[in-house]
Amino acid sequence: MKKFIRRAAVLSAALAFSSAAFAAYPDKPIKLLVHFPAGSSTDVIARTLAQEASEALGQPIVIHNKPGADGSIAAQETQRSAPDGYTLFIATNSPMSGVPVLRKKAPYDPVSDFTPITDIGRYSFFLYTRAETPGDTLQEFVDYTKKNPGTLTYGSGNITGLLSFAHVANVNNLEILNVPYKGEPPAITDMLGGHIDAMVATYGTGMPHVKTGKFKVHATVLPARSPNAPDVPTMAEAGIDNFPIAPWLGLFGPAGMPADVVAKVNEAFAKAMQDPKVKKFMTAQDFMLTPSTPDALQDLVKKQLESHRTLLRITGLEGTID
Repeated sequence: MKKFIRRAAVLSAALAFSSAAFAAYPDKPIKLLVHFPAGSSTDVIARTLAQEASEALGQPIVIHNKPGADGSIAAQETQRSAPDGYTLFIATNSPMSGVPVLRKKAPYDPVSDFTPITDIGRYSFFLYTRAETPGDTLQEFVDYTKKNPGTLTYGSGNITGLLSFAHVANVNNLEILNVPYKGEPPAITDMLGGHIDAMVATYGTGMPHVKTGKFKVHATVLPARSPNAPDVPTMAEAGIDNFPIAPWLGLFGPAGMPADVVAKVNEAFAKAMQDPKVKKFMTAQDFMLTPSTPDALQDLVKKQLESHRTLLRITGLEGTID
């Protein structure tokens, strides 16, 4: 009986603390970690949402740029932070799906070491080839590559670009050499110079060269056609069904955040994503907003982790980085 009373008292105290925390939260500025430098696409998206969410929360959300190591520097800082809602992490699939599989020893578990808050959205990636590369459609490009094994190359400036093209090559049994780069800009430069033949890259880096006639664009990895490129088919429409890689962005906190604080942050960012000005801005960025529940984001993390693991195993890159 005494043990029951003690447990009830502990539970009541915890609930009282949680309610008090919820009522007070936030009572100071919130730090939002971004694993890309200032001015990057993700940084601009984060700042736009943070400004609107700050108004809903009544406290400023301050951006802290922590680029490097495919996002794992910012991820580990989040992991080590107090789970009080004052340190948040806006993360792409690179640190949450790629790093845990690429590293020989995973620096963290993306499922158990973080609190999911809300899905944010999907980046628009497209498969581009040089204007001189044979094939006016994805299928024609695939057919030419099959008939000329080992003669073409593709660049990759990030994990999404690498795995997306690797999947296209794998399902079509293509022999095509990957040339890795430290980012999309140097890969685009080499593609313009004729040093590589193709790549999967973002709208902003590749599409301007489509408009000048230097590149061809064959498909988008988005689940639906981009409103900014409505004539470009999806991978499914171009002949590649069940495309497994989603270039996604989500909002997280350290593991163990109180559920009521998570709910408050989720509500603030959902409100920001419904703002007409924000929607218009994201459309111009060719970024698709996909707000969600915390559970839906957790499911996405689990599914994408397995998709990345499968493709990195196929490409021989699983566990290859110290």
